[in-house]
Amino acid sequence: MPLNLQKFNKKMNKFIIIVLIVVGFSSCSEYQKAFKSEDLGVKFDEATKQYEKGKFTKAIRLFEQIAPSYRGKPQAEKMFYMFSQSYYKTKQYYLSGYQFESFAAGYPKSDKIEEASYLGAKSYSTLCPVYSLDQTDTDKAIEKLQAFIDAYPNSTYLSEANGLVKGLREKLEKKAYLNAYGYNKISDYKSAIIAFDNFIVDYPGTPFKEKALFYKFDSAYQLAINSITTKMQDRLNLAKTAYSNLVKFNASSEYKKEADEMLARIDTDLKQFSK
Repeated sequence: MPLNLQKFNKKMNKFIIIVLIVVGFSSCSEYQKAFKSEDLGVKFDEATKQYEKGKFTKAIRLFEQIAPSYRGKPQAEKMFYMFSQSYYKTKQYYLSGYQFESFAAGYPKSDKIEEASYLGAKSYSTLCPVYSLDQTDTDKAIEKLQAFIDAYPNSTYLSEANGLVKGLREKLEKKAYLNAYGYNKISDYKSAIIAFDNFIVDYPGTPFKEKALFYKFDSAYQLAINSITTKMQDRLNLAKTAYSNLVKFNASSEYKKEADEMLARIDTDLKQFSK
């Protein structure tokens, strides 16, 4: 490469760098001016620029300044939509859920109402904890997603919304099963039987049904063989019923061998009451 061309390229690179720095400082300066300005219009315009550039955190700082005074203004609908989206894009889901709900309530005729209703419900679904923790937020998310599904049965978001509900319900299902199983493991057999009964009624199609039926049987068995004589016979018969429900559900259950051994003990113990 000729020496003059190399020098020219170096100068051009320096020029481009300088221009970028100047533009950057100018952009920062405009943002700072808007942030300190008392003019709501200036703040709105700069917040919109930041939003469109994907600078959602900066946009949020300006939206937070103007939101209390912006309701009822001609551009309020656009502003609150961008505000909600900015929280969503920065994964502040409590805030995006609240803002999208407020948007949907405040602008029911907006062409963004369906999207806002869905993203508001979806925001709550992202807050749901792992199945081992309290599931209050999961219940809330299911309620909001179901409300969206009922309101927009032909929505383009319907498939995704149904998928989210399915996943959240599976989380509740697993939580309920582990709750019942936990009673069995700490030898609180009465509570385990009740919890497994409730679980089977609440989740009839659960993939945990065989496990639930076996551990209900195990709980009934343990309760029976460790009972005082006056309560043993009734409890042994209840355990036999639990066994029957297990093998009726799956005659080839993976628990069949263990269950049969337990049944033999039950039958042996019951003989004392037939004399």
